[in-house]
Amino acid sequence: MPTPNLVHLKRWNISLGAGQPLVVIAGLNVLENLELALSVGRHLQAVTGKLRLPYVFKASFDKANRSSITSYRGPGLKDGLAMLAEVKKTLNVPIATDIHEIDQAEAVAAVADVVQIPAFLCRQTDLVVAAARATEAAGGVLHVKKAQFLAPWDAKNIISKAREAAPNLEIVLCERGSSFGYNNLVVDMLAIGEMQKLGVPVTIDATHAVQLPGADPRTNGGSTGGRREGVPVIAKAAVAAGADGVFMEFHPEPDKALCDAPSCLALSDAEGLLSTLKALHLAVRA
Repeated sequence: MPTPNLVHLKRWNISLGAGQPLVVIAGLNVLENLELALSVGRHLQAVTGKLRLPYVFKASFDKANRSSITSYRGPGLKDGLAMLAEVKKTLNVPIATDIHEIDQAEAVAAVADVVQIPAFLCRQTDLVVAAARATEAAGGVLHVKKAQFLAPWDAKNIISKAREAAPNLEIVLCERGSSFGYNNLVVDMLAIGEMQKLGVPVTIDATHAVQLPGADPRTNGGSTGGRREGVPVIAKAAVAAGADGVFMEFHPEPDKALCDAPSCLALSDAEGLLSTLKALHLAVRA
């Protein structure tokens, strides 16, 4: 059985959870092209290497829950996984990406070391079961984002479903905010400790926690808005509250990102922010 509050990416000698360094899951919101993915991954790998922080490259091959049918979704399963496999091989880094459909589970788990279930889908039993089984079989970690409509303690049912399907599964929960009226999210920092009580590590998705769902003034509500300046605030508060890892998205030119641009951080800001987060993490764990 997995060790409570601790998971391992064994192939990469990375542990996440109690007593471990702050793990950084970061990259692009969605794959745009291979060159950009390699460039962003290389930069973040250098920064985390300098800071001696474990690093996992993140990018989605498909954004299936876009506000508008005309929004950019990504290269899709086949081409996207090929890009991620190339990033993994070239940079020698573990990969995190999300799935949306049951029949994607095995293909994604074969490439991704961290298989992610989006917040909107965390109660889809068949998807959780398929992802859990495929991830356990591949020796990876399942990263589940808590839905915006769930109380933190209700995430126990997600863990129960996953572990019934895959008893030795390594699983991590992710806090990404809760719905607060229309077009708004808030983050209850007490939720981090509440989910850790369930016996799993907890990360913070500081990027999506600052979203304004369906409220991007640039598209008259045709896409999700965001408050980029809030990402460091949420990240620092969550690490101070005991988060085991941080999940963030960067872009060399954030305003030109093809998805969730208002919530994306400038790649040039990565070192300063991650340095601060490391210091906060060490202070909290001292």
